[in-house]
Amino acid sequence: MKKQVAFTEGAIFSPLIRFAIPVLLALLLQTMYGAVDLMVVGQFASPADVSAVSTGSMVMHTVTVVITSLSMGLTVLVGRRIGEGKPKEAGKVIGSGISLFGILAVLLSVLMVIFSPGAARLMHAPAEAFDQTVSYIRICSMGALFIVAYNLLGSIFRGLGDSVIPLITVAIACVLNIAGDLLLVAVIPMGAAGAAIATVFAQASSVLLSFLFIRKRVLPFSFGWRDIRPDAGRIGGILKLGVPIALQEFLVSLSFLAITAIVNGMGVIVSAGVGVAEKLCGFVMLVPSAFSQAMSAFVAQNMGAGKPDRARKALYYGIASSLAVGILMAWLNFFHGDLLAGLFARDSAVVAAGWEYLKAYAIDCLLTAFLFCFIGFFNGTGSTMFVMLQGIVGAFCVRLPLSFWISRQDWAGIFHIGLATPSSSLIQIILCFLYFGLFFSRRRKDSSLL
Repeated sequence: MKKQVAFTEGAIFSPLIRFAIPVLLALLLQTMYGAVDLMVVGQFASPADVSAVSTGSMVMHTVTVVITSLSMGLTVLVGRRIGEGKPKEAGKVIGSGISLFGILAVLLSVLMVIFSPGAARLMHAPAEAFDQTVSYIRICSMGALFIVAYNLLGSIFRGLGDSVIPLITVAIACVLNIAGDLLLVAVIPMGAAGAAIATVFAQASSVLLSFLFIRKRVLPFSFGWRDIRPDAGRIGGILKLGVPIALQEFLVSLSFLAITAIVNGMGVIVSAGVGVAEKLCGFVMLVPSAFSQAMSAFVAQNMGAGKPDRARKALYYGIASSLAVGILMAWLNFFHGDLLAGLFARDSAVVAAGWEYLKAYAIDCLLTAFLFCFIGFFNGTGSTMFVMLQGIVGAFCVRLPLSFWISRQDWAGIFHIGLATPSSSLIQIILCFLYFGLFFSRRRKDSSLL
């Protein structure tokens, strides 16, 4: 069962697209987890439950983003070893990665269950939705083991050049999640808690399926239970690449959580409206996110094989493809955001609030085509420290202070607060362009000295 895409030889655009499409579909279905929760709750439960799911899922999204980002270190390191023609070493890296993430999963689950009420308070969850928010976070936290396991297995497959198996497993799990939501929210009126239970069950199913697939898969190296053991050097390599990415994503997500907390202070209708908009933005950003992940694996293998020009051309193709879709997404969000928001809520006030926020995000649809592909490229080259720094600058020097300042102005509305996000993206793109030029000028200089 061989589904690897050849990255280091032949055409560039076709393999990149063939790898990115399954990643895109997997991200789409993964986003459906939270989106279906919100959609079903919005149709069959109260505004308080909608607010609880939107706020609680933001917290869990932050956790998931950190895990995904940390596992990117494993993707890049495995891809690099494959590109270097060292498949046995790639297998040893995977074994160390499983050991590392197993410990992390247990710690994360315990801490999140304990601090669920504190997380809800930090998010300024509205009083009428506080208990539901705590319940949603706590139940999802009990399934943190499955969040970690799914992202770990997905990172291994992508590092090997296989994006199809993660798609299959998440597709089956998404169907189970939809069925669970309908049963536990629409049929059995459990509200936010029912949506959380359905999500955890779906994630557990996805992990089980991934294990079944990996047992039957033809790997480029031998791998068994004896290979799952910690090695300080390999774990250090994973963390060296993954920690800066994870820290950057955590701090960026923290800035978005802070913005959500600011918005929550404006009332439950605004909170629900922005929650709906954020869910829609998760779909809007899928294409650049898919190219970012595909770029990391593609670039890692080509840099390992000593072919930086192929990596650079992949970046150009990724940006062009993402921008083409971004133009369409910008048009939909700005001119038809009410129709999109109406998919997640029936309350006209909530829909109106969501549309206002989406108008600001329409601008970001164009900018993320550049930003996300740059981030994927730099992750693949191992320049994760720069990725962390540019993310921190965008989040804490632009997005968060600007949104806070705007929220204090008498003339400001939800649209104006939303403008903080494309403003930060623009600054980050400028930094990426500058570093991109510096990166290749250094490589040319190093080559001339050889």
